[in-house]
Amino acid sequence: MAIPKIILYYVFTPVADPQAVRLWQRDLCESLGLRGRILISADGINGTLGGELDAVKRYLRKTREFAPFRDLDAKWSEGTALEEEPASVHTVYRASTDFPRLSVKVRDEIVSFGAPGELKVDASGVVGGGTRLSPRELHALVEQTEAEGDELVFFDGRNAFEAEIGRFRGAVVPDVATTRDFVRELDSGRYDHLKSKPVVTYCTGGIRCEVLSSLMAARGFERVFQLEGGIVRYGEEYGDKGLWEGSLYVFDRRGSIAFSPDAAVLGHCMVCDASTSSLQNCADASCRAQLVVCPDCNLSSTIFCPEHS
Repeated sequence: MAIPKIILYYVFTPVADPQAVRLWQRDLCESLGLRGRILISADGINGTLGGELDAVKRYLRKTREFAPFRDLDAKWSEGTALEEEPASVHTVYRASTDFPRLSVKVRDEIVSFGAPGELKVDASGVVGGGTRLSPRELHALVEQTEAEGDELVFFDGRNAFEAEIGRFRGAVVPDVATTRDFVRELDSGRYDHLKSKPVVTYCTGGIRCEVLSSLMAARGFERVFQLEGGIVRYGEEYGDKGLWEGSLYVFDRRGSIAFSPDAAVLGHCMVCDASTSSLQNCADASCRAQLVVCPDCNLSSTIFCPEHS
């Protein structure tokens, strides 16, 4: 049985007409039976899509033909299932069940830090961001700082609930419920003691930590690095045999993924405290909180977050 493929990608680059790009991307995805979410702004594109392998390959080829997106880097993973029938009469490809629909929108930011005026982008990407590190370069930096008696700080660029089921060993995890909370956290002075230390920002696929590293550099952090390709690219290189521990939260119906069967289980069910990597939505329909809840409690209970309990 064919397994759908899911791609996670972004590129920061000036886009002259985001609305025209939105229409083109929507039509392209619909013709290929792809589902997922794409955000476009004057600063680039950010998306995650799922569908049949050939359809995803065609999408990437066509998208990279647009000169500003030629360097678009996609991270691949396996989805769960394809629909039995084509998504519509207009396509021969079956849609991935990991996404409920296709959404293509224009926004002020392709990742919502709530600081569009601070971000500077040119044809090479984000201006003033941290030094990029491949997974191997990250390990080399860890060894170097240890040899020098220094402390390398991993700084989680995701929402706090994501870190509950997986994070880099010893990472600083800011108490943020949404990406927009990071500016407030940085401006609070809570992390000023880290400004002279080497700090590595990381996130799922690289986009949030790229913006975060530029915000930190602008606020006086002296030695800021970013993990290129994020946790996904690191997991491709080292799996669970490196500095990463646990499972990775993903923004589709899979909920989370593990890099190997040996992945540590870091999360604890908020109901029974059992070890788990499972998450679910707060039962309040107006709430977007994600809660760590084991499968047994998920089946037997209606779970609300503390704010709505």
